[in-house]
Amino acid sequence: MALAKITSVSGRGVHVPGTDIDTDRIIPARFMKCVTFDGLGEFAFYDVRYDKDGKKIAHPLNDERFAGASILLSGENFGCGSSREHAPQALYRFGFRAIIAQSFAEIFFGNCTTLGIPCVSATAEDIAKLAAAIEKDPKIEVKVDVEGQRVVFGADSFAITMPSTAREGLLSGKWDPIAELLDNKAAVHERLTALGFAKAA
Repeated sequence: MALAKITSVSGRGVHVPGTDIDTDRIIPARFMKCVTFDGLGEFAFYDVRYDKDGKKIAHPLNDERFAGASILLSGENFGCGSSREHAPQALYRFGFRAIIAQSFAEIFFGNCTTLGIPCVSATAEDIAKLAAAIEKDPKIEVKVDVEGQRVVFGADSFAITMPSTAREGLLSGKWDPIAELLDNKAAVHERLTALGFAKAA
């Protein structure tokens, strides 16, 4: 199963400001009682998007101007807290395909990468500049250029960074280690057999 090479992601953006936005805010624990990750998207940021009666409250993800946005902007240490895999799964199923933030929690970053979601870092000033452009024109196209390590929007752009191993994995289509393992099943079996851990076919 060959995976797609992710060289760039383009779409509309939405800014969810904040520092230390943790995984419990991204997907509250009570929604994690599921057999699969299907349907988690509707519960992304639930406790800050809805009141206690389940009615929508003011939040960027409830703003119709940003409906369908696929690129999320945020602040420092995004995805901190527990290591729940459900957080990036919820964001993916909400429709996000890239995240731009000042920095990321390490485990969250890794879980996003294995879903093919590039998490790229930028300065607070550049994120604020992009957020202002999106506020002015919610339909502006934002391109996260993983290969060129830049974010491009309108006539403007700025530099981004990400760990080289994640970047290389995305660019080469080797961003999911489980898929890599399945693709090399025969070689793995052969090696285990040679080591005496599996019976020869």
